[in-house]
Amino acid sequence: MPSDIQRKLTTILAADAAGYSRVMEINEEEGLRALKASRAVFKKFIARHQGRVANTAGDGLIAEFPSVVEAVQCAIEVQRELGDQQQDPDMALNFRIGIHLGDVMVDGEDLLGEGVNLAARLQSMAEPGGILLSQQVYDQVRGKLTVGFDYIGERHPKNFSEGVQVYCVANMATSYPKMHIPEPKRPSSESAPQTAAPFTAKASS
Repeated sequence: MPSDIQRKLTTILAADAAGYSRVMEINEEEGLRALKASRAVFKKFIARHQGRVANTAGDGLIAEFPSVVEAVQCAIEVQRELGDQQQDPDMALNFRIGIHLGDVMVDGEDLLGEGVNLAARLQSMAEPGGILLSQQVYDQVRGKLTVGFDYIGERHPKNFSEGVQVYCVANMATSYPKMHIPEPKRPSSESAPQTAAPFTAKASS
């Protein structure tokens, strides 16, 4: 391996706009404006959750986070804000998001390697407006977020020799056959003060 390339374990978020070519065919200027507005939403929440944008290409991006929980929170908040902003269905950009925790190569500001490729494959399998997680990500976030998850089974990403166990964030754009994993119980008003905001991590004991 070249001396200027390093390896590290990180959480990778891959996102891509579904239907971008269709939107550009309708109105290039409005399509570009919609893409820039969507990127601004991503950048705002990525920064808020201590992540950084590593790679951008066309209508997609790759971001990394030191925390798996923060990465998933970021994805949820991005999808919700993008959904709230949509007004014209014909010009809407619905993003697919995939998240994986894995080993990557760092080349300057870019992330490369199998970990990035798997996050991108998960993104490509997600439905517009949806979020898919690898088993590694689910193992880290289960019980730590006030959202439920659905297990959608083993998938076989292109160019990967082994199958991947895949989960999605519940109630966010998915029609896959799935097994619902219940949302964790929240403390009652009598037992704990209700000061937690939506999608925040539970305090450790």
